Amino acid sequence: MRLDGREETENVEDRRGVKGAGMTLGLGSLVIILIGLFLGVDPRQLMQFVAKVNPPAVGQAQPGAPAGPVDPVEEKEAHFTKVIFRDTEDVWNELFSEGGQQYEKPVLVLYSDLVESACGQAQSAVGPFYCPGDGKVYIDLSFYRDMETQLNAPGDFAQAYVVAHEVGHHVQRLLGYSKLVDQARKQGDEVESNRMSVRLELQADYLAGVWANHGNKKFNFLEEGDVESALNAANQIGDDRLQKKSRGYVVPDGFTHGTSKQRQRWFSEGLRTGDVNGAQQLFKLRYEDL
Repeated sequence: MRLDGREETENVEDRRGVKGAGMTLGLGSLVIILIGLFLGVDPRQLMQFVAKVNPPAVGQAQPGAPAGPVDPVEEKEAHFTKVIFRDTEDVWNELFSEGGQQYEKPVLVLYSDLVESACGQAQSAVGPFYCPGDGKVYIDLSFYRDMETQLNAPGDFAQAYVVAHEVGHHVQRLLGYSKLVDQARKQGDEVESNRMSVRLELQADYLAGVWANHGNKKFNFLEEGDVESALNAANQIGDDRLQKKSRGYVVPDGFTHGTSKQRQRWFSEGLRTGDVNGAQQLFKLRYEDL
């Protein structure tokens, strides 16, 4: 994926200055890492559960430059993430303007080990997430290495897909889609709540594809194999694949993010059409037809 000297976002909080102490992840937490990937709209329950499994040993990380020696690999990852985040700002600002709306930029938070958000305290085990309470995207850069070593999902554009997916959750909130899932959750029907969550996650995949469509037209950043790497990442984090990997069997009523096939389908559809309005399809189709 080409960066070509593009600018970094200015909407960033670097909270890598405080590292977690005495934090270890057992097999149970490894399963949580898999299940918690791409958590977007309401990550609070998972955060609380992970915190019980591995209680934090330090206080809240504060914004600021990373403490200690600079890791050149991590700094490269940070630069990449900031550039991609800026790309999403440029694309969504234009698309919102075309629709007669103003895009409210989210904030990128880089952290290490654990972080405080309006959605609660989170450890890196939950993976990247968007907190609607403060409009911020939280990423521990070590997740990129987890993608390669634990999920078999390497590649720059696979990482960009992660960022674009979380920003997609922010776009959903601005467009009002997130309210539909919140309403379903309040009704107390777990199965229907999960189904609405699946719709929202697939829609975030679709919006990530829309961003990639317009971003590539604007910046010409795609190289050979990039799209395939993103589709592979979508395949690796499907609910059916993760459940099979962690449990040995699949429970469709417990899906919250969509199957591998669904996630690939809707990212591809967004990439193909570049149509923001097409996101409405996710709430019009029968659940069985997603």
